[in-house]
Amino acid sequence: MIKNFEEALKGGHPNSLGNTIAVVEAVLADHIRFDELFQCYFSDDEVVRLRVSNAMKRIAKSEKSLLIPYIDALLEQIAHIDQASTQWTLANLFDFLSKDLSNSQRARAMVIMQKNLAHHDDWIVLNNSMETLSKWANKDEVLKEWLKPHLERLQKDDRKSVAKRAAKWLDKFS
Repeated sequence: MIKNFEEALKGGHPNSLGNTIAVVEAVLADHIRFDELFQCYFSDDEVVRLRVSNAMKRIAKSEKSLLIPYIDALLEQIAHIDQASTQWTLANLFDFLSKDLSNSQRARAMVIMQKNLAHHDDWIVLNNSMETLSKWANKDEVLKEWLKPHLERLQKDDRKSVAKRAAKWLDKFS
């Protein structure tokens, strides 16, 4: 049994999962421990925060209801963490939780992703923000009009995955 999630998520190669799967299993076995995992977002250790993000995506797929009470905290606290893995995970979580967001929460999530799309340089942040915003723009003409110039800019990006995704969405919007 894992006694301390932050300690369990430390160490090893930054690109490895480390003990992420074991932590996810512990939370899924005992939902009360979700808050303990969530608090690890405030760790000083960047690797811990990266693995918390990975764990959040996994938990969202298995037990989305655990994240719903934390939507405001994601919007108000986690969104301010200056770490690419946190920002790209937020875009994924906002997409996954889109039906659970209030209008106000959706508007705040949109602002976060728009800021990331306009100012971030990490290719995964760009791709995930672009993906969620583009899905949302299918039902929001104002967002679609805001998004088009950013997609036009990003379709010229040197990184193929960014350019292709931007071109794909521009094509769908035409």
